[in-house]
Amino acid sequence: MNRNREKGSWGEERAARYLRLRGWRIVERNYRCRFGEIDLIARRGGTLAFVEVKLRKDARFAEAREFVGRQKQQRILLTAQLYLQQHESDLQPRFDVIELYAPEGEQGRVTVNHIENAFM
Repeated sequence: MNRNREKGSWGEERAARYLRLRGWRIVERNYRCRFGEIDLIARRGGTLAFVEVKLRKDARFAEAREFVGRQKQQRILLTAQLYLQQHESDLQPRFDVIELYAPEGEQGRVTVNHIENAFM
């Protein structure tokens, strides 16, 4: 596994832990199809959240959410539509972004910013 993939997996695990501590149940991780990938799919109450996780050292260059551009959003939307076709649900879907800032890397403090309804 390459270093970037390891960092991504670490960030996704941190985001999943953050969600679980707030009452979310992780339904899927790294759901893939021909359109793209969704990092986390989580449910709580009547909501099914499709979550894009972005890990950065800091926000000096740009905030992590800015790396979820229009094209990435479209791929996530198409992937979520296929997921919902394959997994019938009465839950209300929404699209979130979780920003993780880890200035000292995996060993240091991590700041989490959960942006609900980040795009549509």
